[in-house]
Amino acid sequence: MKRIITILILLLGGTMLLMKTPDVQSPTAPENKLQNHHKSGGGFVNTAPDFTNDTALLGLLTRYISESRTDASPVDAIPMTPLSSADLNNLAADKDVVIRLGHSSIFMQVNGQKWLIDPVFSERASPFSFAGPKRFHQPPITLQSLPDIDGVLISHDHYDHLDKNSIKYLADKVTHFVVPLGVEQYLLDWKVAPEKVHSLDWWQSVNIDGLNLTATPAQHFSGRGLFDRDETLWVSYVIESTDSKLFFSGDSGYFEGFKAIGERFGPFDLTLIETGAYDRDWPTIHMTPEQSLQAHLDLKGKQMMPIHNGTFDLAFHSWYEPLQRISELAQQSQVALITPVMGQIITLDNIPATYSWWKNEQQLENDQQAVAAL
Repeated sequence: MKRIITILILLLGGTMLLMKTPDVQSPTAPENKLQNHHKSGGGFVNTAPDFTNDTALLGLLTRYISESRTDASPVDAIPMTPLSSADLNNLAADKDVVIRLGHSSIFMQVNGQKWLIDPVFSERASPFSFAGPKRFHQPPITLQSLPDIDGVLISHDHYDHLDKNSIKYLADKVTHFVVPLGVEQYLLDWKVAPEKVHSLDWWQSVNIDGLNLTATPAQHFSGRGLFDRDETLWVSYVIESTDSKLFFSGDSGYFEGFKAIGERFGPFDLTLIETGAYDRDWPTIHMTPEQSLQAHLDLKGKQMMPIHNGTFDLAFHSWYEPLQRISELAQQSQVALITPVMGQIITLDNIPATYSWWKNEQQLENDQQAVAAL
């Protein structure tokens, strides 16, 4: 029964597209291709001419029940660097820092401010505590151990990005919440004070004590249930501090928006790019590793960090495949890739070495021998 519930959660409210969005008139002027994303009757729509979200429910259910899986979840514990409140409070105030907490959840210190992006601390990416995609690992720091947080960025309303329990806990402990249009209603329902919430459309910005945050286009969808499809917006973010410029992709299929963002805001010191939960049955809402790499290049990124992997089982590929594929592609293309373990502190002006932590000891030993033989 839990397996069936998990399948339904994935299909109805998390990763996959099931129902066809009503047709809207396609924009004709090239400059409007990333602007006409508001549906006339309310809600939002993707504007790429090749976008499709007409996926057969029966076919996906059949695949989930019958398709053979390889390494859907880790056998061994995922390596991690535990963090304490003191660790985060003792970060040099003049250094910009990024830390992966799991999946797409990020801690960052920018302009001396402490922010969380898409914080998911719950055991499951699900509306239920007893079923749905379960974490492979615990966060490197607990909600209760977090230091004072200045702000939270949310990219869209899916359960693996907008976690009710985490937001409710943070509601009276965080000064600013920046969200896409429509997502503010969830926060208000969860007792976040209205004056704390900044809701943004694509290309809109908010400046918070010198930190400039811009909601930029993404190609995805929204909804947390059966009847709220695409009622709220999905975004990526450009994060501009005094010393650094970051890009956070949120969830997105590959589309021309990355080039537009790169032209308008690039180059970026670091891009945090979705690399995981892709599949042939939903090719326009998540990116293959090849597309993730191209998005990074379109954005004119200097360093790339693949996210949206390593924490939840949300697709048919093995849990480590996205990391392995993007690592090989980056090496072939001579792209600077960083793959920190969860909890590893990445200081942007002096990025430390990272390694292929998703590999087992034998694989790592083989890699070392291969390098030594060169």
